[in-house]
Amino acid sequence: MTNKPTLLVLAAGMGSRYGGNKQIDGFGPNGETILEYSIFDAIRAGFGKVVFIVRQEILEVAKEKFLPKLEGKIEVDWVIQSLDSFVPDHLKQGGRTKPYGTAHAVLCAKDAIQEPFAVINADDFYGKEAFEVLGKFLSKEVKPDLHAMVGYAIQNVLSENGTVSRGVCETNSKGQLIGMVERTSISREGDKIVSRGEGEVLEIAENTPVSMNFWGFHPDVFVDIEEMWNKFLPANRENLKSEFYIPTVANNLIQEGKAAFEILAGGKTWFGVTYTEDRPVVIEALKKLHQEGEYPADLWK
Repeated sequence: MTNKPTLLVLAAGMGSRYGGNKQIDGFGPNGETILEYSIFDAIRAGFGKVVFIVRQEILEVAKEKFLPKLEGKIEVDWVIQSLDSFVPDHLKQGGRTKPYGTAHAVLCAKDAIQEPFAVINADDFYGKEAFEVLGKFLSKEVKPDLHAMVGYAIQNVLSENGTVSRGVCETNSKGQLIGMVERTSISREGDKIVSRGEGEVLEIAENTPVSMNFWGFHPDVFVDIEEMWNKFLPANRENLKSEFYIPTVANNLIQEGKAAFEILAGGKTWFGVTYTEDRPVVIEALKKLHQEGEYPADLWK
């Protein structure tokens, strides 16, 4: 294994709520995508390779967008997530249109990654501190039975333009993750943060850590993910909307006593584009970061 961790970018999502390919939309002062800031932050945090998970139909567009900027700066690899990836013929779902989810996307990268790696969404801005803290963990602390996620306080990761889905974390006295529930309908209501999904109304404390899908794994996790995937497929054979998520993998590993997850407190700044109305907010936030000197005038010059 190399000393340098790899960054695995989940860019195969449809962007259904946003209404477009937000993974390759420009938001920065020079038309930079949100993802370019993550890659820039990863490079300066010591990551040695970036692996893009994309759909076949956006592969060429993504290559045209990113390769000229990244050439000579970081090793780049590409992996396709399709509805057939790691699905044997007898379990293929004829009417399925949606990808199988984040843990399936990670599994698709199994043959492209042999070193400790981070997983991010392509359309979330995570902040340089998050890459620093996770890069350090992946270089020095990660083990086959010890992974990590960067935690963000829920009050900092809401949208003013609608509800959001978040993995709400439960922790032990050491600050480690002991469980996570995916809440699919969270928003601020007055001075409270409320989840109205899953058939219940639940108030969530402002500083509760949530997952923004920024994970750090030892490569041995691929064996566990594939094992869970091989159980998930037959169990969900008839459900065309079933999804195989990273939090499900984390919960299973914790509950079975196979691994612990550190929650790293690097999540200071986050913003993302869930809805089209979020776009101007992100553009303004990035402009401000450039003005404050967090990023150079041009990321890649």
